[in-house]
Amino acid sequence: MIKTDVQHVKNFIDDKEFKSALQNAENAYQQVVDGTGPGSEWLGWRRILASPNDAELEEISRYANKIREDADLFIVCGIGGSYTGAMAVIKALNPVFKNKGPEILYAGHHMSSKYLSELIEYLNEPKANGEKKSVYLNVISKSGSTLETALAFRMLRSWIHDNYDDAKERIIATTGPEGGVLNKIIKEEGYKKYIIPDDVGGRFSVLTPVGLLPIAVAGIDIQTLFYGAVSVFEKEKTDRSDVLEYAAARCVLHNNDFAVDVIGTFDPELNGFIAWIQQLIGESEGKEGKGLYPAMAGYSTDLHSVGQLVQEGRRNIVETLLVVDKPFSSLKVNEGDERDTDQLNYLAGKSFHEINRSALEGTIQAHTEGGVPVIKIVLDKLNTQQLGELIYFYELFTAVYVYMLEVNPFNQPGVESYKKEMYRLLGKNS
Repeated sequence: MIKTDVQHVKNFIDDKEFKSALQNAENAYQQVVDGTGPGSEWLGWRRILASPNDAELEEISRYANKIREDADLFIVCGIGGSYTGAMAVIKALNPVFKNKGPEILYAGHHMSSKYLSELIEYLNEPKANGEKKSVYLNVISKSGSTLETALAFRMLRSWIHDNYDDAKERIIATTGPEGGVLNKIIKEEGYKKYIIPDDVGGRFSVLTPVGLLPIAVAGIDIQTLFYGAVSVFEKEKTDRSDVLEYAAARCVLHNNDFAVDVIGTFDPELNGFIAWIQQLIGESEGKEGKGLYPAMAGYSTDLHSVGQLVQEGRRNIVETLLVVDKPFSSLKVNEGDERDTDQLNYLAGKSFHEINRSALEGTIQAHTEGGVPVIKIVLDKLNTQQLGELIYFYELFTAVYVYMLEVNPFNQPGVESYKKEMYRLLGKNS
């Protein structure tokens, strides 16, 4: 299970203040459970765990296996929660090199002409045996009108229709039950459709078809992932201390004028997961002049860049570290020669996990002594079950913590501001 360690925060906050925050966290949790907080119509991410749809999980798995048998490339076309959750899980669990199954690519998450043109060029390149690549496209958008995704989808679906006689079988749309631009296109073209539940917002949607289909196409067991989340949902009914302590500590720090939360890990497999957390928390808490800015750090790499600022910069920084307790491999430093030219013989025989863990603990010690409170979120090991647990853990934490700030966790009114000005500059008719 997921564990919270806030011992390195206690020197920065008053004990009475923390105990009071714990009670506030419990009250906020009850708002989530009772559906009495603002935005409660968006609590579908809990409903789906209370009543798992096993038939849907099985159907998605079967369909994904069918795609895996034929596809060379599978493109996930979406932005924000429409792709970050799937990418987080896939990057965490799949091999970095020589992965079996289709290559998973992403589009529609920005408007770079260079990226999209090079993606289309890559699609046009034949395989090593001279055959055309087999490409499938999954567009994910509740409205179908989000500009980044809609533009990429227009270009990519045109390419697929131009290159395959069975084009409509290669395009899968994941969208709302009805209405919106994408549903009109689905009706006209006959694309296969998966539904995003009306009561689940984008950044909370990874355990719906939004994330489950790409994750399954990547060869990951979505039943195990989903039921990992269910296990935390069931556990919270009697033991939610880890979520509440995390929410209480972060809320006290927020209220004491800390401004930035550097969310990092010494396990690069989790860098994509941190990107998902950044959106989940940032878009949920950043309203009404409130919120800690969720920065990302990949350690130990970033200790040689932003690590200097974290250690000795302005003292308005919190640090949250995702930690995997058990090693991924048993790789050890090999024995050197007696000359010890590279001066690494003192590490001979030590595992890379042990060395990495020493870097982690040394960093925590240095940063806390330098004035940075550190929160640890600990996974026992990195596998499908625990990633499912971590997904729901962070969804629940986000709801509880943001309710403590007296903000609606589930809306994003500020997102529309840039869209309004962008559409005005582009000359879109209202």
